[in-house]
Amino acid sequence: MQRKAYVPGAAVLLAALLAGCTGGSGSGDEVGDSKAGDTTASATAAQPGKYRTLPEACAAVDHSSLDSLLPGIEQLTDEQQREKAYAGEATQTFDTDRKVGCRWKVESTDATDHLFVDFERVVSYDNSVSDAARASKVYTTKEDAADLPEPSGSDTAGSGSPAKGSTPESTPSGSAGDADPGDGTPSGSATASETPADLQPRILDGLGDEAFLDDKLSTSGSTAQQRTVTVVFRTSNVVVTIEYEEQPAQVGAVPDSEESQDRALKLAQKLVDAFNA
Repeated sequence: MQRKAYVPGAAVLLAALLAGCTGGSGSGDEVGDSKAGDTTASATAAQPGKYRTLPEACAAVDHSSLDSLLPGIEQLTDEQQREKAYAGEATQTFDTDRKVGCRWKVESTDATDHLFVDFERVVSYDNSVSDAARASKVYTTKEDAADLPEPSGSDTAGSGSPAKGSTPESTPSGSAGDADPGDGTPSGSATASETPADLQPRILDGLGDEAFLDDKLSTSGSTAQQRTVTVVFRTSNVVVTIEYEEQPAQVGAVPDSEESQDRALKLAQKLVDAFNA
């Protein structure tokens, strides 16, 4: 049987047709992290976020900050234990470019202290919404969940002013408010009622693009009290959460609100400065 002759022109035509069918589909296969390389986006397309990566969470807090937040570290005499305490424990994550965190826990003769730091880099895949705008929604969700009290009177929200009118402490159930710790001052509700206005949960000015602080006093068991100070701030498309907890070893002792807030705020400012460096 005689073979048919190969026609080069037909092969060229077929290749051209195939190229025409698949051409232009490549851009749809790339989801990407931002909208910077989208040449088909309109001139008004939202800009990508400022940050494309995140810091290594357990290395983001320096030793001097950990010494302040976790005083028990300096009481550790074993070098390996001290280094382990400084190192912290990374939280599990599936994408270190999008979310990372680290936890520390150290016991001292006076108290047990916990520190948790979380970084979340937000990406918007909507060309009409910027990464920073999407991150602002994530931040707002956290602020709403904190249920900060409303500002009172002519008070203005800020790092040194009351954002809202209620106190950060929650009075323990039962008769804790009537208990006498031994110094003549009732614990629980009495401590809450005497909280200075500028230490109440509040919106913070001058910390990143937007920020808030929450402060709660809770009970563990019948008498032990634990204070949790939370600072959340957003810088561009990254939302950072700091949780600092302290539970005194002495029965009836109450962690100092001003001291706990001051420690957490100093760390928050250091992290903001690191992002802006």
